[in-house]
Amino acid sequence: MQHKRKGKILSRKKESRNSMMRNLATSLVLYEEIKTTKSKAQALKPFVEKLIRLCKKNDINSKRQLLKILYSKKAVNKCQEILGPKYQQKYGGYTRITNVGSRKGDNAKMVKIEFV
Repeated sequence: MQHKRKGKILSRKKESRNSMMRNLATSLVLYEEIKTTKSKAQALKPFVEKLIRLCKKNDINSKRQLLKILYSKKAVNKCQEILGPKYQQKYGGYTRITNVGSRKGDNAKMVKIEFV
């Protein structure tokens, strides 16, 4: 049985949560670093790690799977051409989360998530 394995809900329904993860992942691949809240970054990290493992395969099937997940063809091409070969010899730990401070309006903890 898989009790307590749901993951972070982030006060959203499943569809909007998946859409947010896809948006954040696309932005992270395109810009290689983004600034977001701590809980979103912690939820995004395993999502992006799986994407990088797909990028490392560099075949047509992995490209089609990436096209299903990422919103932009630019992001898919960058993932296959730049990030895949870059992390070919690495077996994990492709991202880093760094504390930035807190947001002025609601005092939420802000972090920067970037590729190592």
